[in-house]
Amino acid sequence: MKVKGTVHKYGDNVDTDVIIPARYLNTADHKELAAHCMEDIDIDFVKNVSSGDIMTAGQNFGCGSSREHAPIAIKASGISCVIAATFARIFYRNAINIGLPIMECPEAAADIEKGNEVEIDFDTGVITNITKGHSYKAQPFPDFIKEIIAEGGLLNSLKK
Repeated sequence: MKVKGTVHKYGDNVDTDVIIPARYLNTADHKELAAHCMEDIDIDFVKNVSSGDIMTAGQNFGCGSSREHAPIAIKASGISCVIAATFARIFYRNAINIGLPIMECPEAAADIEKGNEVEIDFDTGVITNITKGHSYKAQPFPDFIKEIIAEGGLLNSLKK
């Protein structure tokens, strides 16, 4: 499986409170969560994101609370994958559980810039910055995680 999109870039320690502010946690509606995704760190994110776009960040992406609302908001906004130098462990697991592809690759996270066009091959772990002509190698997903993502999340994959 491959995805290709334009990059939205963020720094280190992006916590779940800025991914989806607590004032919006009174809803489970994915479209409503997406409408407020990243607004406390990037007010124009929802205006600029397109389906298939890619998010990059530095160290410790998704730190903070264990709310599943954060990866849900990102996925529902149209982001096809998040690449970061490192992820907070609970965010990592929540993202996989809801079917949001995420990849740890410090080199890609550092080199890729906002607005770059990037392609990701989940089968090989190769991340290609089309804009710069650079490639990076992340750990590809094991088959069971590819299945969870392909099914749209853990609960959907268990229904088979």
